[in-house]
Amino acid sequence: MNFKRGYHREAPEINLIPLIDVLLVILIFLMVTTTYARYSELKINLPSAAGESRQQKPQSIQVSVDPTGRYQVNEQNVESSLPSLVKSMSDIAKGNADMVVVISADAKASHQSVVNIMEAARQAGLARITFSTQASGN
Repeated sequence: MNFKRGYHREAPEINLIPLIDVLLVILIFLMVTTTYARYSELKINLPSAAGESRQQKPQSIQVSVDPTGRYQVNEQNVESSLPSLVKSMSDIAKGNADMVVVISADAKASHQSVVNIMEAARQAGLARITFSTQASGN
């Protein structure tokens, strides 16, 4: 029984343009917020070369500090003040800026003691600084 004579049903229409707009917005959002994986490790085969070992080690200044904050420069006791450290390093370096300052600090020495040595080396014109360590006793 058809009570609605003459009424023709229109076929439903799917409008694709709003759908495409929404999909493009989602795609742009995903592209902007995605972080790409960066590998922290690279498998690299390094080239090899045969060279002569260095015959002469660079000259160095050995600076030691104990837990109480006393300094030694090349096994000579030095006053625990920055100017005396600078003077003793400058006297040993004699203008040679290529000398390496090797800092041997006790494990219980204060951080400030080590920073004082680094500052004294800077003021003496020595830029090459390294720290000495010992192998763990396993």
